[in-house]
Amino acid sequence: MGGWVPEGTDPLRVALRLRPPQRRGVEERFTASDPPRSWDLTRNRRIARLVGDRRFQFLLILPNQIIFWTVIFVGFLGTADPGLNFATAITWYIWFALVFVMMVLVGRAWCAMCPFGGFAEWVQRRSLWRRTQKALGLGRTFPEPLARYGFLLSVGTFLGLTWIEEYFNIAGPGSPAATSWMVVGIVASALTFFLVFERRTFCRYLCPLSALIGTVGSVGSVAGFRTRDREVCLDCRTKDCMRGGEEGFGCPWYTWQASADSNLSCGLCSECYKACPEGNVGLFLQKPLTSVITPRRRRVDIAWAVVVLWGLVLYQQVNATNAFAAADNWLNRHLGFPHYPNPVDYVGFIAIGAAATAGVAWLIAGIFASKTISFVTKGPFLERTSRFRSFFVPLAYGLIPVVGADYFARQLPKFFQHAPRIVPSVQHIFGFSGVGSPIYSTAILSNPWIVAIQVVVIALGTLASSWATVRIVNRELVPLSTSPMGIRIASGVFVAACGVAAAVLYVIMHAAD
Repeated sequence: MGGWVPEGTDPLRVALRLRPPQRRGVEERFTASDPPRSWDLTRNRRIARLVGDRRFQFLLILPNQIIFWTVIFVGFLGTADPGLNFATAITWYIWFALVFVMMVLVGRAWCAMCPFGGFAEWVQRRSLWRRTQKALGLGRTFPEPLARYGFLLSVGTFLGLTWIEEYFNIAGPGSPAATSWMVVGIVASALTFFLVFERRTFCRYLCPLSALIGTVGSVGSVAGFRTRDREVCLDCRTKDCMRGGEEGFGCPWYTWQASADSNLSCGLCSECYKACPEGNVGLFLQKPLTSVITPRRRRVDIAWAVVVLWGLVLYQQVNATNAFAAADNWLNRHLGFPHYPNPVDYVGFIAIGAAATAGVAWLIAGIFASKTISFVTKGPFLERTSRFRSFFVPLAYGLIPVVGADYFARQLPKFFQHAPRIVPSVQHIFGFSGVGSPIYSTAILSNPWIVAIQVVVIALGTLASSWATVRIVNRELVPLSTSPMGIRIASGVFVAACGVAAAVLYVIMHAAD
């Protein structure tokens, strides 16, 4: 949630309960977890004027709206050749790779310009950009028993959508119409949830990309919208940034800026900036990896999301090998399933990968955890914590950079082999034949170079994870350990092994897309 809120608790209710009598304890908790922020971008008058304009997010979303509605229509009505169809070319050769670049650099930049949530939000608010007082729809609160699962809900929808994409060969790319149906399905799902639940419930809990963007985006150098002076926020009784005010809607992501200690749940929509009557909110930069290293209120749902996403990307690498194809075909014959991917080995491999990763953390905790330490987190919400969880959660956070690097590297073959096809696909929309174009069959890089870049990307991700893990271990796990040097070595080997496994698989795959 990015704030002082227990998992599953409505942060708006908590924020509105904060009053001066609680201030001393709350202030100490905030100060202890405040990540360093180097520069408030909105101190620049031009940026402040741009971000404060109610049309700001609309203008970010509009170009993507045009592109993705074009994707829908061209996918249905255009050529059946996926290499010449704009819908498949823009979606699978370019868009997915660029989303990962935005994650690493800016965090949830895609969320600020997403056409799926953007369209649904326009309908929900009954306005393209103006502040309205009454929303369209039921405005229900998302059930707290489900909200407790946090990012795991998004991971579940991502796993489901990935299996559907693999089964129908949508991102192969296969039939352009299949890409259009997928986009239509996401838009329809988003619109349905926006009309049933309040704010961006869909984006926060159920969007297939939310957990992936939120975790990998924590590597980025944009901290998001944060308070400038916590004293002002703690004294504030209206909480317009959360409830909404005359100038802005309440935070669609349910994040209270005064308590945010990472960029995980800041959708960069700027509503809190517009709504704050004190002008106490800014858009801050931070050092890369800050949101991985500095959070003191780490969430177990994020840790499990990281290892499950790690299991999925390893599955995607392994399934590109000949050995896996033979195993999947054997399983399909014996279970009577029509073709790849068999749901048993799909779910089973991901579960084994996630369990093995968590198992290493359990083993490290069993070896190095001090038996004399009481693993209890004390605070406004008392929560008993096991030795496993005390080691597993920080170590999982440390894996975020290498997991993000693996997902990015997985997109590179399509980009380097086929991205130039976007040119003939655009020509084809206007009636020009693109098959004869030399660009159609031109690759940016040959396969050996692609593999080399994939290995370099994994190496950089492993180095970033190693640096983050060292910082996390020194601060959080060394005090809990019987052997400071032992826990450092074990954690370093753990991260290095993950990086080596990913790099070796890319060499074996030889740029398979």
